[in-house]
Amino acid sequence: MDRKEFIARLFDRASEMESAGGDVCRAGSETCFESGSSFEVEVKDGEIIGYSVSDSIGLGFRTLTRQGRMGYASTQILDEAAVDQLLDGALENAALVESRDEQFIFPGSPEYPDLKLYNPALEAITAAQKIEMAKELEKLTLEQDERIVQVEGCAIFSSSDARALFNGAGLDVSMQVNLLGGYVIAVARDGEKVNTGFKMFFTQNPEEIDLEKVARTAAQEALAGLDAAPVPSGTYRVLLRRDAAATLLATFAGVFSADNAQRGLSRLKGREGEMIAAPCVTVMDDPHRAGSASSAPFDGEGVATVVKAVIEDGRLNTLLHNLKTAKKQGVETTANASRPGYAAPVGVAPSNFYFKPTDDDFEAMLAKLGDGLLITELQGMHAGANPITGDFSLAAKGFRVRDGRIAEAVAQVTIASNFYELLQAVEAVGGDLEFQAPGASCFGSPSVLVKELSVAGT
Repeated sequence: MDRKEFIARLFDRASEMESAGGDVCRAGSETCFESGSSFEVEVKDGEIIGYSVSDSIGLGFRTLTRQGRMGYASTQILDEAAVDQLLDGALENAALVESRDEQFIFPGSPEYPDLKLYNPALEAITAAQKIEMAKELEKLTLEQDERIVQVEGCAIFSSSDARALFNGAGLDVSMQVNLLGGYVIAVARDGEKVNTGFKMFFTQNPEEIDLEKVARTAAQEALAGLDAAPVPSGTYRVLLRRDAAATLLATFAGVFSADNAQRGLSRLKGREGEMIAAPCVTVMDDPHRAGSASSAPFDGEGVATVVKAVIEDGRLNTLLHNLKTAKKQGVETTANASRPGYAAPVGVAPSNFYFKPTDDDFEAMLAKLGDGLLITELQGMHAGANPITGDFSLAAKGFRVRDGRIAEAVAQVTIASNFYELLQAVEAVGGDLEFQAPGASCFGSPSVLVKELSVAGT
């Protein structure tokens, strides 16, 4: 049966069970339906070495029992048998819940933002055209310089997804989003010296695709690091390039979750209204940002999303909340309920999360740095960063900067500090904002100048 028919049958059955004295409540039941398609092609030496196309549908069901416990179940098959399986499965799951936190089924917001997140022009790009794009990206990368001897990885990918939330309290919302992107890894060699350069792109507008620019950037990254060497250990003024700064923000984004704070997993608990960063730091969460697959008119509970400054001029305005965490703290939800998939329980996560840019371009930021280090890449985030304490010790690559000019390449160094302390040590924020490829959340940053970081080198 189709989605609407299945959901109608599911809620009719919930009403029958409620009337018979069961634990299911129609007004306390909700479905999350998702459908999507994805495509990816990977090429090597002009030939396809990886190709995948998939279509998927799934429906998640949750119900708030008479005991106030929320139970979850899911299915990928919409038939009569699945109706009772979902109801029984959700009740069994609820019986295992130990938390006594108050749970909510949201009836809907008065209005929702009108976001253009789906571009039909992307769907008009055929599989054959995407294959040719991948081959062209590889070819362009190899043509950048004779020292680019290999492309280690090159792919084009696309996705199109739809989500609909419906519950017995009155909520009935839906959205659709699509995206096209790709990446290339260039390998440069000069004698015994070898280095790689990586560049990814993603867009919802076919007119923004510039394969030449992607290839050039990856090749330049690879070439620039051929002569990289470590620097003497010490304390340096550091400019985190936009991609490195975004990586660091993504790693520690969880400290802004009210759920983590309430569970003792963030040092920001109870610090709303305090100065936690330098006055030049503003961190935004923008679920309405154009061109991002992480944007949405409603969150995972169906609450209308809003743009917000989490940190504003150094002051912590708010943590990120869903309905449960907001109720526990006695505040309004920030509409950051997260459901990474139809079968996932409700959590908390940012949408498009980024350091707010200024008008200073990259060259201006280099001039402000003067003498120090430009960090362009961070590695080892999983092993070298503690998202609870904020401590990190990460392998890094970049360049020495002398008198505001990029000098010799730097590699085989480790930078160490604490994320909370780094926020307070920011001297300036640039205007070269760029976002990393989106997943459930998307992270971005301009270049960020930090007063000092500990660097371990030679």
